[in-house]
Amino acid sequence: MTNSTRFDTKIAVLLREDLEPWQRLNVTAFLVSGLGAEVPEVIGAPYEDADGVRYLPMFRQPVLVLQGTKEILKAAHTRALTRALPRAVFTGDLFATGHDEANRAAVRAVGTTDLDLVGLSVHGPRNAVDKVLKGARMHP
Repeated sequence: MTNSTRFDTKIAVLLREDLEPWQRLNVTAFLVSGLGAEVPEVIGAPYEDADGVRYLPMFRQPVLVLQGTKEILKAAHTRALTRALPRAVFTGDLFATGHDEANRAAVRAVGTTDLDLVGLSVHGPRNAVDKVLKGARMHP
């Protein structure tokens, strides 16, 4: 496979630009973790090294990581909802929770338009994802 492989779909993460470096990494990992369960076709085959040691499968395509302002993130969230694309959200409240149940409760406690979004992941057709991410820029 060459670097020029073009996929029909896109996996992207949009991060709020004011996050600390550790937060960016943590949010990205959380946001992409659910995609394989919801959209299993994005996962490739397991890996194996020359000694026969097996490793978990990973995404079969790149994950683009972008950043933007709070306003860009909010607009992208609205566009992802309008297009009904598979998505995940990470809110500022989740930095203060300690486990999965508390994470879900924190999101459930806030209305859609009032979520304090710090990250969003989305998957779908290339053009649709590009439109959702309008105004965002590649993460440095």
